[in-house]
Amino acid sequence: MSFIARTRTSLIPAIANLRMYSGEPGSGAGRGGGGGGSIREAGGSFGKMEAVREDEYFYKKQREQLADLKKVLNQEIAFHEDQIKRHEDAIRRHKEKMAKMEDK
Repeated sequence: MSFIARTRTSLIPAIANLRMYSGEPGSGAGRGGGGGGSIREAGGSFGKMEAVREDEYFYKKQREQLADLKKVLNQEIAFHEDQIKRHEDAIRRHKEKMAKMEDK
């Protein structure tokens, strides 16, 4: 068994135990909600609602960032494909010049 495999299997129970003892997000200060503001510190349904809104915000933000990254990568791919075409055309032209020089 490799080091990585042993490490992963040994961390899983530790993470499960940590999650078991912590409360739900937004359940109040010191119970998994942390000090995320007065509403979240108070706990209750408003704290849980705020935690859900916060999670939703970061989920949407991550989706936007991934979409932007895909757009940039597609632009880079198009640029490099264009460069490949230009280089292939230049190679073809040079080969044609060399062929003409050999004919003389």
